[in-house]
Amino acid sequence: MSSLKKLASETVIYGMSTMLMRMLNYLLVPLYTRLFHPEAYGVVTILYAVMAFMNIFLTYGMETTYFRYASDKGEKVYSTALNSIILSSLIFLGIAWPQTHSIAGLLRLEGNEKLIEYSLFILILDAISALPFARLRKEGKAKRFAILRSLNILLNVLFNLLFILWIPEWVQGGWNPLGLFSAEPQIAYIFVSNLLASALTCIFLIPEIRGLEAGFDFSLWQTMMRYALPLVLVGFAGMINETFDRVILQYLLPEDIAKEQIGIYGACYKLSILITLFIQAYRFAAEPFFFAQKDRGDRSIYARATHYFTLFCFVIFLMVTLYLDLFKLLIGEEFWAGIQVVPILLLANLFLGVYYNLSTWYKLADKTMIGAYISVGGAMLTIGLLLTLIPLMGYLGAAWATLAVYASMMVAGYITGQKYYPIPYKVRSFLFYLIFTLFLFIVSEMMNEIQSPALRYTWKSILFLSFLVVVALSEKRGKILTSQQNPRDFDPNKSHK
Repeated sequence: MSSLKKLASETVIYGMSTMLMRMLNYLLVPLYTRLFHPEAYGVVTILYAVMAFMNIFLTYGMETTYFRYASDKGEKVYSTALNSIILSSLIFLGIAWPQTHSIAGLLRLEGNEKLIEYSLFILILDAISALPFARLRKEGKAKRFAILRSLNILLNVLFNLLFILWIPEWVQGGWNPLGLFSAEPQIAYIFVSNLLASALTCIFLIPEIRGLEAGFDFSLWQTMMRYALPLVLVGFAGMINETFDRVILQYLLPEDIAKEQIGIYGACYKLSILITLFIQAYRFAAEPFFFAQKDRGDRSIYARATHYFTLFCFVIFLMVTLYLDLFKLLIGEEFWAGIQVVPILLLANLFLGVYYNLSTWYKLADKTMIGAYISVGGAMLTIGLLLTLIPLMGYLGAAWATLAVYASMMVAGYITGQKYYPIPYKVRSFLFYLIFTLFLFIVSEMMNEIQSPALRYTWKSILFLSFLVVVALSEKRGKILTSQQNPRDFDPNKSHK
């Protein structure tokens, strides 16, 4: 249990910085959705979706590959990986920079070439920062990691407030040196703020960039790339599942409303932030932790970690959905039309988090290609469902497609894992909590008919507390519709349902 406590403590450290600072960052959403029209915010949504794709391309699985080989190969792994990322990033910038007009035309963002230029530099800086951040995780320096990640987000928020809110107010008051600034907020400053924050973060990471002098080992790089390339497929497929909906809406909806609809969908997507942030914080701690447990023989620790992870996700799901009328105040009223996608996306991201836990096995067993097959299959399903559902249902179809894909990947991850790397997951317990959570959600939706807000939220709070009580009692007694098998009796050569 001490290992799980270590995982929990590091998740808290990563999580407090990641979740609190990201929540601070996402508090910019109320600012954006009140200052900018949905069509303008749609441009921001599209570019950040594309940047998520390109970030996978520019880091090409080197973070996980570093975790895999660092213990065996030493400092040479880090220097080889970082030199590789720096060189490939500079080559990418040299190719993409002259093509900004073509890129704008491809994305139907003509007139926004300057935003694309800012995005290219953000991508390069973030790619170079990725491995130093991974090094901090590998070395267990969770506090420094948390401080630097928090500082990055805090700087981004402050620059946004400066350029988008404060300077326009000062200009209206008569202050405008050299006429550089506009009295109206400009979406370009969203990207300028991000660029400045990423540049300063890179500077703060200079102590972690040490080790480049160890050189580049081509033979080692080939070995690392053989491990990493399937992870690139996994990453690309994952980004298709996570962000492709916001890109393809541009082409499947009428052009005159596409950007506005993407803006609404993108803003409502942000309301699923709590589960997304918890998953991210957990992964920061879990990935190096799981690799450290690889040779200890007790696979049940992965099952216990997954069990507690899902319980926390169910709590977040209920907290947001039961009080969605309050959470929606985080975005401008023009964006409320898409609020019905939030519960769907919350559940989808919950399934994604479970899949991340289940996918541990193929990284531990060096069978990353199987993970690639699952992710590519999910990506193909995503594209098929998006092409089918968006013309029929608009962005609501995109949300249902996301849910269907993540549920399918979760099931596929479990089945393949039990075949190749059995882990005694508490499947019946998960299903019980899932059904109970959805039941409470449906009941709470019926309560929306109650006219009195005080009475309505009283009953919803009772529902929320009932879930917590059931969890506490059930976990204490250890009798939640789950396998009674003793983890010590677990045979990894058999499948355990």
